Parts: sequence; C-alpha cells; structure tokens
Amino acid sequence: MQATQQLDLVFGALADPTRRAILTRLANRESTVNELVEPFGLAQPTISKHIKVLEAAGLVSRGREAQFRPVKLNAAPLKAASMWIGNYKRFWDESLEQLDDYVKELIEKGERPWTQR
Repeated sequence: MQATQQLDLVFGALADPTRRAILTRLANRESTVNELVEPFGLAQPTISKHIKVLEAAGLVSRGREAQFRPVKLNAAPLKAASMWIGNYKRFWDESLEQLDDYVKELIEKGERPWTQR
C-alpha cells in the first residue's frame, strides 16, 4: 500500500470520535471487544465495525490468547500522520510571526486592535 493511501486510511479512521476514544483506551492497555463496548453504550457489532476500520488503517491489531482476542494499539501509523501535520508547522510559525509583527506595528502607531470600537 502506498504511503498516501495509508495516510488516507489513518485520517479517515481518526475522523470518528468513537474510534479516537477507542485508541485512547487502547493506549492504556489492550482490551477485548467486550471491554471496549462497556464505556460507549454501543452494541458489540458497532464497536467491531469501528475496530475493523482501525485495523484497516493499521492502528490496531488483534491477538490471540486462549479464547480471548485482545485488541492492541499500533501507534506507528500515527507517527506518519504526525509527521505529515508537522510539515505545516513552518507555515503556522511564519503566519504567527507575521501576525505578531503586524500587532507590534499597530501598537507603535498607537492603535489597539484588540479593543472594541
């Protein structure tokens, strides 16, 4: 799978708040599907669908321990997403520096742009 396709799957998986909450829980410890169902008040098949989306994105995997199939976090794809977002850090830093310069210029002119007129 290409890196851009993987990134699309990761961002698609992260777009849902329930899936983000599942990842947060799995960051603390691996859990079974039934353990993941409890805090959400959703049916087991619904949580299973969310887990399948997370699996497709490579964000979780399922193990096998006796009769249990614990779900485990795989944070590696999050690093790629973080790096992609990080590429825009320079843009935001430059934009904020320009805003800071503009505000300083207004202050030097005696204007107070943060007050209501």
